[in-house]
Amino acid sequence: MPTITLDANTVRTATCPADKKKLDLYDTATPGSVLEVRPSGGKTYYLRYRDAHGKQRQHRIGDAAGISFEQARNAVQTLRAKVILGDNPAEDKKLLRTIPTLEAFATDRYLPYVKGAKRSWDTDESFLRNHVLPRWGKCHLDEIQQQDVIEFHHALQAKGYAPATANRVVILTRYMFNLAKKWKIPGAEHNPASGVELFEENNKRERFLNAEEVQRLVAAVRASDNRQLQYIVPLLLLLGCRKRELLGSQWDHFDLERRAWRIPLSKTGKARHVPLSADVIALLHQLPRWNRCAYVVPNPKTQKPYVSVFYSWDTARKQAGLPEVRMHDLRHSTASFLVNSGRSLYEVQKILGHTQLKTTQRYAHLSQATLLEAVDSLGQVSGLSLAVA
Repeated sequence: MPTITLDANTVRTATCPADKKKLDLYDTATPGSVLEVRPSGGKTYYLRYRDAHGKQRQHRIGDAAGISFEQARNAVQTLRAKVILGDNPAEDKKLLRTIPTLEAFATDRYLPYVKGAKRSWDTDESFLRNHVLPRWGKCHLDEIQQQDVIEFHHALQAKGYAPATANRVVILTRYMFNLAKKWKIPGAEHNPASGVELFEENNKRERFLNAEEVQRLVAAVRASDNRQLQYIVPLLLLLGCRKRELLGSQWDHFDLERRAWRIPLSKTGKARHVPLSADVIALLHQLPRWNRCAYVVPNPKTQKPYVSVFYSWDTARKQAGLPEVRMHDLRHSTASFLVNSGRSLYEVQKILGHTQLKTTQRYAHLSQATLLEAVDSLGQVSGLSLAVA
């Protein structure tokens, strides 16, 4: 184990004997500093040390042709100080090499997971393919910083994307990094999307049907060429469920005796239970049934769930004079009817299956008549009523 006081001149003139594969020169002035000299003339600086378990480790500093002796010695001294404090440079370097790129993480871990956990996984896949991966796909997880997310967020808005679209990119990035941290993926110790302020979204539509509009709509779906639509639309209004939840529902999920419908996989990725009203029970008894068909409202031609009912729905809503009403607005209307009938937001939250009360509050629209009734009651309870009887 040749020891020598290394300096720039020694490094420059050192040679490896022809009968050896390499020559390690140990610096007496800087403990742990090693110069590896090879027959080819190549020379490399290393730090040799023992880790917390007493195992000898070697950390490559750099090639002597690329860095000066002074730079190598300063690097060795800095790393030695970290070793004394408990760090392990060799292990840190090894760990750094295991940090995946965002594209690798999305392909190998994230998408396979969400395909089984989220019903809207195809939306995530689309946002990744069109926005996130073109921007950061080749970056390793630890290379993406909060400022990068903020700049991209604002760049999307500057390109003309809706605030909701720009926000979705931030939300998706934040969710991906949260999962990566939960799974202890190297490089995900810090979430770059955490703390990024979202844009205010003014594009959330609030359209609630009134009783007269419901009657017009029901009359239109009863006249539809799609005979299943006359059941689908009323069930959506009476259950307050999402369209795909109903279209994919099976008879095995319904317990008519206990008046309960179990949705095995909801939008949140968890099962939820929907109470069945007497009207829903009556409507379910009217549904046509097919032998060996497990679905509640299947396409009669295939006896499988509808891929889409848009065209028959579009015709019916236009005939009802409601061309702007979306099928999801039926769910909004259910919440509105429940609140206006005096049901609490907590009850509405449970019926609609919201995980957060603030979501229910957006759906819970009070009619003008209900609000007027509420303010009129102030005069009566306060004794300040001035209205003429």
